[in-house]
Formats: sequence, structure tokens, C-alpha cells
Amino acid sequence: MTYAGDLTPHQAYELVASRPDVLLVDVRTRGEWQQIGVPDGADAAGDVAFVEWNTATGPNDRFLDDLAAAGATPERTLVFLCRSGVRSIGAAEAATAAGLGPAYNVLEGFEGEQDRFGMRTVNGWRNAGLPTSGPT
Repeated sequence: MTYAGDLTPHQAYELVASRPDVLLVDVRTRGEWQQIGVPDGADAAGDVAFVEWNTATGPNDRFLDDLAAAGATPERTLVFLCRSGVRSIGAAEAATAAGLGPAYNVLEGFEGEQDRFGMRTVNGWRNAGLPTSGPT
């Protein structure tokens, strides 16, 4: 079963900000949240949840349980975000297969693509100037 589709960071933010039933799910690792920062939902009507797709030791075997505990339901729109927009595809597919959502992926992720120097300055949620909070 295919997830509902891809959104740019601005489209994702607009969706989260305009609909309180939307859950933005950051599926990066706890270390990424702590060291890099997180999307900030304070300016948006929707919620932000933090559910690891992979943990420091490997795949999160409790992903769907953790997602449900964060407020995901079959009726609630889910928007998945990771570092660059790759892990979040897997998360959106898993949620869709489990009957949750509709589930969307955020293209470019939180940090975006690497520039010619290997730094993540090209695109993504943070580089688009969307609300963020410092490391948690």
C-alpha cells in the first residue's frame, strides 16, 4: 500500500499550521533531536511527535506502538519528517500499511541535501526558515 504522497517543507508546515488534526512526526533518532534540533510546532495548530524509526542500536521494533502512543489513528493525517526525506518514506509506508493516516512524507527532510562541501545547507525544513527549536 502506497503512502498518500510527498510534501515540500513549506507545504507540510502549511498543512500542520492549518489543521489541528494533523500530526507532524519526526522519525529521526534521539541523538539527532538532541544535537541538531527539532521542528517547532508552537507556531502551528497541529502537534509534533517524536518517534524514532531507527534507534541507536537498529530498527525500532516498537515503531507502530510508539506512533499510536503519540496520537496516530486511522483518521488522523500524519506527516513524517526525517533528516533528508528518506527514512520518512519508510515510516509513511509502514503507517499506511498499518491502516494509519493518510500518511505523507516531507521531501528534503529537516536538514536537507548536502552542499558541495558536505554541509546540509541546500534545502529542508530548517534551511527553509520554518520554525525550529534548539537541541532538546
